[in-house]
Amino acid sequence: MAQLYPVAGAKIYIGPAVSSVPDDADIDVSTFSGITWTEIKGWQTMGAVGDTATLISEDVISSGRTLKGKGTRNAGSMQNNFIILPTDPGQIAMIAAEATDYNYPFKILFDDAPPVKTSTVTITIAAPGVISWAAHGLAAGTPVKFSTTGALPTGLTAGTTYYVVDPTDDAFSVAATAGGAAIETSGTQSGTHTAATVPSGGTKNFYALVMSAQENGGGANTARLLQGNLEINSPVIVVAPVGGE
Repeated sequence: MAQLYPVAGAKIYIGPAVSSVPDDADIDVSTFSGITWTEIKGWQTMGAVGDTATLISEDVISSGRTLKGKGTRNAGSMQNNFIILPTDPGQIAMIAAEATDYNYPFKILFDDAPPVKTSTVTITIAAPGVISWAAHGLAAGTPVKFSTTGALPTGLTAGTTYYVVDPTDDAFSVAATAGGAAIETSGTQSGTHTAATVPSGGTKNFYALVMSAQENGGGANTARLLQGNLEINSPVIVVAPVGGE
């Protein structure tokens, strides 16, 4: 059956200004790591986001047909509305951004995280430690946490997020960072250990110019809204939801 993906629950964030936007070939998900994000609260209407190609056409006399091709790509003008929240740090940041000529990183986080997947596991004392979880189905990079009724091996801490590395059908190791080195376990352990995924929703990341941050008008029964319109100035980097079934 088809799945619907509501806009409700999505959040938008703004980061600090950048002096220049990297070339398209140099932008990927890692470009947006380490940014201090500030949520722009009160998001009432989400505008469109994503590439559109410019149409190139030439009328050819001999064939009696217009030939068409794709030219440059444009990630669009994102028209957003927010309810007025005068003390919200995100709205204050967006208003300040409009007064500059700089680009700013933006993140959209959707409320589409998959359900948590959990199982009792066993962990070896080894270099690296191996977590046994039958038919886990977890891809490399999936975030997981551990809990225990006793003590985990040295090298792992309950409640800390780790990332799956070297997965096989029924086992995997974990690293402290996505794509990092597998963790060595040592010491002793006790109790029953449980692993659980740490789901996160899909995201879109991009750079944009803040073109307007103005209040709309209207009649007596119209709520004041802040119009925060963005000219997207980079590819839109899309990351699918991760961490669950």
